[in-house]
Amino acid sequence: MKDFPDFMKSPANKVDSKSQNTPGIEGYVFDGADGSQMAFWTYKQTAKSKEHFHEYEEYIAVVEGQYTVIIEKDRIPLRPGDEYMIPKGVVHGGEAIAGTRAIYAFGGKRAEREYRNQ
Repeated sequence: MKDFPDFMKSPANKVDSKSQNTPGIEGYVFDGADGSQMAFWTYKQTAKSKEHFHEYEEYIAVVEGQYTVIIEKDRIPLRPGDEYMIPKGVVHGGEAIAGTRAIYAFGGKRAEREYRNQ
């Protein structure tokens, strides 16, 4: 597969790209009953995310391409099939090559929808 299936890319679940730390990213979000979220990201361009942290854990699984987690001076490259857990409160950033697709799970609310009324 070269893209997430259409049912996972409903306009009602599209993430507001202006609210993200990474330029050129397209995402779709699903909410858990406990306040957690799952997001499906596609990096449309090679990009670097701003450093940030969360008050919850963040899990990343790369499906296609490469995403490099950056924590302080450590660079952790993730390729298809690789997973990584970022503990809450840890300042991190990252770099993705164009075409990278990844699945993220957040232990709290991370993403806002583009169309909140849908």
